[in-house]
Amino acid sequence: MYTLKIAYEKGKDDSMLVVFTRTLILYALVVVIMRLMGKRQIGQLQPFELVIAIMISELAAVPMENTGIPLMHGIIPIITLLIAQLALSYIGMKSVKARALICGKPSILIENGKIRESQLKKEMFTLNDLLEQLRIKNIPNIADVEFAILETDGQLSIIPKSQKRPLNPEDLSINTKYEGLSLDLIIDGNINYDNLSYARLDTDWLQKELSAFGINNIDDILFASLDSKGGLYFQTKEKKGR
Repeated sequence: MYTLKIAYEKGKDDSMLVVFTRTLILYALVVVIMRLMGKRQIGQLQPFELVIAIMISELAAVPMENTGIPLMHGIIPIITLLIAQLALSYIGMKSVKARALICGKPSILIENGKIRESQLKKEMFTLNDLLEQLRIKNIPNIADVEFAILETDGQLSIIPKSQKRPLNPEDLSINTKYEGLSLDLIIDGNINYDNLSYARLDTDWLQKELSAFGINNIDDILFASLDSKGGLYFQTKEKKGR
């Protein structure tokens, strides 16, 4: 009995190790595949992309839970779906008609300030849904909307009436200076050498700038960035014990 118990415990440990290993492999595979599918949030996925994402998650879960299923029986379908997704995306980029068939077309729900009831019914979009989306976009009054377009990914794009749009410098004939992106130079004590090189600067310059503020150790910097005008912004790490 003692020998059987040891054998049982050993088999249990081996099974747990198999599950652990299979989970890591499938996790890494799904992460790579989702990266290859592009940088989109769930709410920005096209319908066919969302279907593929759901199917991939289901296919990955089955071999994790059931070690009796060969691992390749989960990997091969996942890779097949990736190929299908990339093929559909490529076809959609090359053909306007194919893109409209695969992804659909945007629907105008409000046109020239008037609600298109037929489009609401076609898209199964209720008035309550429309009003909710307008409130989310900080437009409490539907009378302020010139166009509302339901995009192919399900998001609602809103164009307010000209009298209801916020003023901008061009409306007041004000000339503005160019504002570029700031460059992250230090993140959590680590220097971003690519951005430093892009700004045509070096670590000596960075150290000199920080030394002027009494900071001699890069590790003490939580975050530092350089704006388009050459201004350096930084924040030091909180000291332990505070």
